[in-house]
Amino acid sequence: MMFRAMQLAAHAASRGEVPVAAVVYRGETILGEAANDREATSDPTGHAEVVALRRAAAVAGGWRLVDCSMAVTLEPCPMCAGALVNARISRLVYGARDPKAGAVDTLFDLCRDRRLNHRLKVFGGVMGPACGRLLTDFFAERRAQRAATRR
Repeated sequence: MMFRAMQLAAHAASRGEVPVAAVVYRGETILGEAANDREATSDPTGHAEVVALRRAAAVAGGWRLVDCSMAVTLEPCPMCAGALVNARISRLVYGARDPKAGAVDTLFDLCRDRRLNHRLKVFGGVMGPACGRLLTDFFAERRAQRAATRR
């Protein structure tokens, strides 16, 4: 599933979106998948995780996504980690850590916080270097484009 998320993230980069993507699945069945779409939709909540959760809930017929997992290329931010808890996702698999906004392991531990009403199993760093490379390549290309337009 992480490989599928990486494919979606690469496609997002080609559209000018930050290359992060998520797949919600139960067993081998994909219920929802998405990449970041904030630029295309002008929606600040257009993070891959939130969009994939919405799509999965529509397919599942309800907001409780018990026994579902999510694979996402980047450690979720506070908004997305909170959405995972609220959706009752059972397991999170993420790729690259996010030192600026990671709310699962890096800055916070929202998905396993005992004060909340639900906790997830978390597996971080899955295909982390490859997921991180999608982001570093995207931002390097963006910086190079900006530098070229300033000349």
